[in-house]
Amino acid sequence: MTLWMVLIAFLAPIVVIVGLFLIKTRTLLKRNPDHSVHTVTKTTKTITTTSSIKAESAGSASSIETGLEKTKSFFQGTFDRLFQNSEGSKFFEELEEAFLTADVGIDYSEKLVDGLKKNFGVKLPERKALKTALEGLILSSLPPLSKNGTNSGPKVIMVVGVNGAGKTTTIAKLCQKYKENGCKVLVGAADTFRAAATEQLKTWTDRLGIEGVFQKEGSDPSAVAFDSVQAAKARNSDICIIDTAGRLHNKANLMEELKKMKRVVAKAEPTAPHEIWLVIDGSTGQNAIFQTKEFHESLGLTGVIVTKLDGSAKGGVVLALSSEFQVPVVYIGIGESPEDLIAFEPQKFVETILSGI
Repeated sequence: MTLWMVLIAFLAPIVVIVGLFLIKTRTLLKRNPDHSVHTVTKTTKTITTTSSIKAESAGSASSIETGLEKTKSFFQGTFDRLFQNSEGSKFFEELEEAFLTADVGIDYSEKLVDGLKKNFGVKLPERKALKTALEGLILSSLPPLSKNGTNSGPKVIMVVGVNGAGKTTTIAKLCQKYKENGCKVLVGAADTFRAAATEQLKTWTDRLGIEGVFQKEGSDPSAVAFDSVQAAKARNSDICIIDTAGRLHNKANLMEELKKMKRVVAKAEPTAPHEIWLVIDGSTGQNAIFQTKEFHESLGLTGVIVTKLDGSAKGGVVLALSSEFQVPVVYIGIGESPEDLIAFEPQKFVETILSGI
């Protein structure tokens, strides 16, 4: 009996503790019957937070209306002033000056004003009619997008431009867009002259989960381009984007290096490069037109990407360079986030900048 009493005295507290634990557990399970759901909820919250950050970033200047607000306001203010203070032929003279201020360019400004004069003579036109006529003149002067057809291998895009235009950042945004569309992308870091250019591009590709071909600073850029195309073919990539050197455009050696790269790329893939896109800073005005002229004469551009249009009222440069050189604008940059690099739609662009007239 004594032994049993000792055992009971020893086990009783344990039984009480276990009983209390079971009761507590049962209560918790009633409040949250599926513990795994609780765990998933925590994970979902983390993902939602990340998504909300992306959405916030995209909303900073994600619409073309917001991104081109300064250019739109310039044209609106200009026409408000002209219709209030000008008459007849003086109206068209001042309109031409306004076009020049917006970096539409001398030749293109004259072309637009001459076209308006043919429609309205020297009399002050009705505002709505002027807007309709101006939109028509602009849209009829812009070139269509080039069509290169289908490629048996990867589509090779050479991206050129002077330093500071936003070339590397634009390449990163293009990579993200292509990847989101289901394309396998490979980048070739052929800007081997600029310090830290390769590292900058490597950071972007690592962040986006995109393959790349990288060699040490000072390597032959054409060799990097060749290796990039070969790697893209071997890895069945859909897109191969080649970054290039961007030293001053008035240096003959830069243009010769780019010409050489174009020839070498064709050795790796006879139909390549399929696109040669120039990235220019839209806020530089007439200098952007000069850059386009230099690169187009040397390489034969197939497209232009105009960046930083949200920072100034010089959106007219898009119209000037596209009309003068008959090189289509393929993308415009109106903000910092990837969503702010948008495909250029002439109708939408023209309607937006003239919407205040």
